[in-house]
Amino acid sequence: MNDLVKKLLLLSFLFSTFASAGFESVLKKQKFLSPDEAFQVSAVLKDEVIETKINMADKIHVYENSLIYRIISPSSVALTVTKPQAHDFDGDMVYEKEVLVTIPVKEIASKVKGDYTLEIEFQGCSDAGICYQPIKKTFDFKGAELGLFDKISKLVNEGNTAKIADILVNESSIFILLLFFIFGLLLSLTPCIFPMIPILSSIIVSQQGRNEKPSVAQAFFTSLVYVVSMALTYTAVGIIAGLVGADIQTAMQTPWVLTLFAAMFVALAFSLFGYYEIGLPASWQSKLSSVSDNAQGKGILGTAVMGLLSALIVGPCVAPPLGGAVLFISHTGDALLGGSALFIMSIGMGMPLLIVGLGAGKFMPKPGGWMTAVSQTFGVMMLGLGIFMLSRILPDSLTMILWALLLIGSALYMGVFNPSSATHGAKKLFQLLAMVFLLYGVSLFIGGISGASSMIRPFEKFTQVQTSVTPTASMSADKESHRGYSVERLMKEVRESEKPVVVDFGKKSCTACTELEEITFPDPRVQEHLKKFTFIKIDLTDNTDADKALLKKFELFGTPNIIFFDKANNYLPEKSLTGFIPPEDFATHLERITQ
Repeated sequence: MNDLVKKLLLLSFLFSTFASAGFESVLKKQKFLSPDEAFQVSAVLKDEVIETKINMADKIHVYENSLIYRIISPSSVALTVTKPQAHDFDGDMVYEKEVLVTIPVKEIASKVKGDYTLEIEFQGCSDAGICYQPIKKTFDFKGAELGLFDKISKLVNEGNTAKIADILVNESSIFILLLFFIFGLLLSLTPCIFPMIPILSSIIVSQQGRNEKPSVAQAFFTSLVYVVSMALTYTAVGIIAGLVGADIQTAMQTPWVLTLFAAMFVALAFSLFGYYEIGLPASWQSKLSSVSDNAQGKGILGTAVMGLLSALIVGPCVAPPLGGAVLFISHTGDALLGGSALFIMSIGMGMPLLIVGLGAGKFMPKPGGWMTAVSQTFGVMMLGLGIFMLSRILPDSLTMILWALLLIGSALYMGVFNPSSATHGAKKLFQLLAMVFLLYGVSLFIGGISGASSMIRPFEKFTQVQTSVTPTASMSADKESHRGYSVERLMKEVRESEKPVVVDFGKKSCTACTELEEITFPDPRVQEHLKKFTFIKIDLTDNTDADKALLKKFELFGTPNIIFFDKANNYLPEKSLTGFIPPEDFATHLERITQ
């Protein structure tokens, strides 16, 4: 009996051993390879051709029609390549073991210039019955050296301040100065420079008086003083920010400073309306006249001060070239070259203002009643600038009411209700413009008292149209939740996200930030791509120590700035964007991050 038991136990042990081994064998057979194990992709430059290989594991295949080669940077270009012969597998043409494709470099060079990124896209399956998601692999290559104008064209469209700073390190001083002058010319076409035009025009008019016509030389000299003082201010701000990290422009956005200068513009407006004259005491004027005995010198100090303040107060938005120059200064300590670049950029920004100076003396109407009308027009513009500055600290609805009062008052002054028989010819069009001002002003007033916040959609509270200025409605519900961020709070939210993260740094006084919220983020293409991201909006209007720490942490200067983190919570500095980004460009940028 004991022998029988021993035999049964031995058989049971052997059976369990073989059964276990067989089960493990089945498990091993059912274990599928990861994409990286199944496909090994390489792309190497050899003798003027790029040799690409896709090595596949056993019983793995790639579909011929899924294999695509393209350039994705600096622009998107499809490549026509010669593929090897595929074979039939259950009715589909596939590749197995290895796919070797060579791409002549000259073909790529004929379509893109400079450094480029090659993308290989394909989809494969396992014979065991699993198909992998489409796979995209990218490879960076050095291209031919760009020419001067090609470099400038590439950098003008660059939205990453770190990349601009890197280029400053490697390029000649002459190229850097030329590049920043072109940046300045482009910045002169942005909304940042527009408020300076009526300021300068009003200075020219007020210095000459309402019954005098300025000469071309006088007007141009005044403009030159204004532009140079503005340029010196931007240069000083950039150098200080680069060397010590101080943001003077942000410090000048405090409520008491904005209120003070808004009051200054209102005072200047009433002076232009003719209620009083703003000037130095007669004794001071006579002493200054003895020092500067020609008319061109009149008001030079005042013009310079206005140029300085305009740079700090009216133009707070920061563009990529300014941020790039600041990073360059902070990293290299070369304040001379960085400051020179900023000065040249500011001169480029001021070119429209110099044109205003040239035109003021030539095209302004002759002295008389027209000059009074011109002065009063600039007075209205000064009031508008005052409201524009106060809008950074006042509620949106109250700002709308102020604009409404200005437009309604202007319409009444323009004679919107004058009898039709009293107006003839061009005055009819002038009265029509007054009616447009009146209707829009009334619309803004109604919108303001209803609690609306958009100058474009004053009746949003009545139409019930759900429009979002941020990627999700929940994010726009509580504006206060966008403030009070610290580095720790931001990184905590990044770590908690299971998706890539977009972080938008903005503030109320930033025109480009508003453009992003009103134009770029609500765009349907952008909204579709943002579904793959966690979107975090941070409002830096308060300029707290925590706000400054955030900017310092990610080496940012001013707003707007948009930074990105991948799924693994890694910061992607090379993907950062500064300034306004059109919807189509932003959608493409988001798509590349998720590839």
